[in-house]
Formats: sequence, C-alpha cells, structure tokens
Amino acid sequence: MSEQIKESTSTEVGDVGLPEDLARADLYGLIARFFHQPPDQELLDQIAASIPDGHESQVDDAPLAKLWNSVVEVAKNNPAKAWHEEFDRNFISVGRPNIILNGSFYMAGHLNEKPLVDIRRALDTFGLESAEEITETEDHLSALCEVMRYLIAGDDVEISNLTNQKVFFNDHIRPWYDELCDAIEDIPDMHLYHPVAALTREFLAIEGQSFDMI
Repeated sequence: MSEQIKESTSTEVGDVGLPEDLARADLYGLIARFFHQPPDQELLDQIAASIPDGHESQVDDAPLAKLWNSVVEVAKNNPAKAWHEEFDRNFISVGRPNIILNGSFYMAGHLNEKPLVDIRRALDTFGLESAEEITETEDHLSALCEVMRYLIAGDDVEISNLTNQKVFFNDHIRPWYDELCDAIEDIPDMHLYHPVAALTREFLAIEGQSFDMI
C-alpha cells in the first residue's frame, strides 16, 4: 500500500459517508491483508472473536455472512503457522507460484503488461504512488483493494467518491477476480484460503452489482 494511501485514509468514512461504506472499506482492507501476507495470530484472534463461540447459529442467512462465518471457522481452528505455510506454498516461489495475484496475468496473459500501465496511469490521476518498500506491482490484488479502500474512505472527496470507485473497480478488478478465485479453489489442499477466496468472490460480485445500479 502506498504511503500516501496510509496517510490519507481516515478511520471513519466522514459526515457524508454511510455506515456500510466503512464496512466496505474495512473488508477491502482485510482482503488486501490476506493476500499481501499471511495473517498473524493477532489478526486470526480478532477474526475469531467476531463470532463468539456458540453464536454460529445466529449468523445471518445472507451469502456474505455465511461465507464470513466460514472464514471465522478456519481462523479459529488453524494457527498462524499453518496459514503461513499455505501462503508460502502457493503464493511465493522463486519461479512461477501456484497462484499469481496480479491482474496483468489474467487480463493480458503475462506480468507487467498493458493493464499494469493503465493502473499506474489511474493512480497518477489520484496522486498516489507505491511506497519504496513495497515489492509487489500495482496490479497485485492487495494493492488494488487498498486503492478501493482509499477511494471509499479517503478524506478528499474530489478523489474518494463513488464515480472513481466504479470506474477503478470496473477497469482494474472486475475483469479478473473471478478467474483468480477459481484458481485458488482449484487447488484441493489450499483449504485455508478457499473460504477467503469465496468471501472475496461474493463481496466483489456484490460490489459489481451495486455499481451496475448507479
């Protein structure tokens, strides 16, 4: 995530925001965190605590709520070490990893192609740039989710607004997230990230449907 995004993203949506906007921003941030690096035990404990033991039956029947419950269950029942091992086994490699998290690969067939150039152009119009310590390119799913988080919860309404959210999402996330989630779910022993991929798919599908109504 860029330093500018870190500095500009508010912890609250603001007076003109709606409560669901904050929830959207938080979920984008969580998805970004899951795919940037494996969750540590503190994050897993926080996720597990979101549905106290014995309250699973009270979970809303909405698809997104059910999928969140699945993420909570794997967070409760698997230590950080297991998440770390699965992450490294599938997302990290000296060659080509099992799962590539960059949009250019899915939209153009190769890394560092035109989709990455287009994303950098969009970020430039927002006045954003990657922090020096970030090694992933801007078309990485985590980076894209952080941009969406900023476009939802940032303080500058000239940049952080619904129009920019819709355009950025449709141009840079919507064309390929389904294929990425398919790739994750096609690996049988990737059981910890299966619920994360399912949650990601459902949330982004809801986002797309909502933008279509604008």
